[in-house]
Amino acid sequence: MDNEKTYKVMAGVGAGNLALGIVVLVTGIVAGVLMIVGGARLLRGKSDLMF
Repeated sequence: MDNEKTYKVMAGVGAGNLALGIVVLVTGIVAGVLMIVGGARLLRGKSDLMF
Protein backbone atom coordinates (compact mmCIF):
# COMPACT_ATOMS: atom_id res chain seq x y z
CA MET A 1 0.00 0.00 0.00
CA ASP A 2 2.83 2.38 0.82
CA ASN A 3 4.54 1.67 -2.50
CA GLU A 4 1.47 2.79 -4.45
CA LYS A 5 1.50 6.14 -2.69
CA THR A 6 5.20 6.54 -3.42
CA TYR A 7 4.70 5.78 -7.11
CA LYS A 8 1.83 8.28 -7.34
CA VAL A 9 3.98 10.99 -5.77
CA MET A 10 6.85 10.16 -8.13
CA ALA A 11 4.52 10.30 -11.13
CA GLY A 12 3.22 13.71 -10.06
CA VAL A 13 6.72 15.07 -9.57
CA GLY A 14 7.82 13.66 -12.92
CA ALA A 15 4.89 15.28 -14.72
CA GLY A 16 5.64 18.59 -13.01
CA ASN A 17 9.30 18.41 -14.01
CA LEU A 18 8.35 17.64 -17.59
CA ALA A 19 5.96 20.60 -17.74
CA LEU A 20 8.56 22.92 -16.21
CA GLY A 21 11.17 21.72 -18.70
CA ILE A 22 8.87 22.45 -21.62
CA VAL A 23 8.14 25.95 -20.28
CA VAL A 24 11.86 26.68 -19.83
CA LEU A 25 12.64 25.38 -23.33
CA VAL A 26 9.96 27.51 -24.98
CA THR A 27 11.01 30.58 -22.99
CA GLY A 28 14.63 30.09 -24.07
CA ILE A 29 13.70 29.75 -27.72
CA VAL A 30 11.51 32.87 -27.63
CA ALA A 31 14.25 34.87 -25.86
CA GLY A 32 16.81 33.75 -28.45
CA VAL A 33 14.60 34.72 -31.36
CA LEU A 34 13.93 38.15 -29.82
CA MET A 35 17.66 38.70 -29.33
CA ILE A 36 18.40 37.80 -32.96
CA VAL A 37 15.65 40.12 -34.20
CA GLY A 38 16.93 42.95 -31.99
CA GLY A 39 20.49 42.45 -33.22
CA ALA A 40 19.36 42.45 -36.83
CA ARG A 41 17.51 45.73 -36.28
CA LEU A 42 20.63 47.26 -34.74
CA LEU A 43 22.80 46.13 -37.65
CA ARG A 44 20.28 47.43 -40.17
CA GLY A 45 20.21 50.86 -38.50
CA LYS A 46 23.98 51.05 -38.08
CA SER A 47 24.47 53.17 -41.18
CA ASP A 48 22.14 55.86 -39.76
CA LEU A 49 24.37 56.46 -36.74
CA MET A 50 26.75 59.39 -36.76
CA PHE A 51 29.28 60.17 -34.03
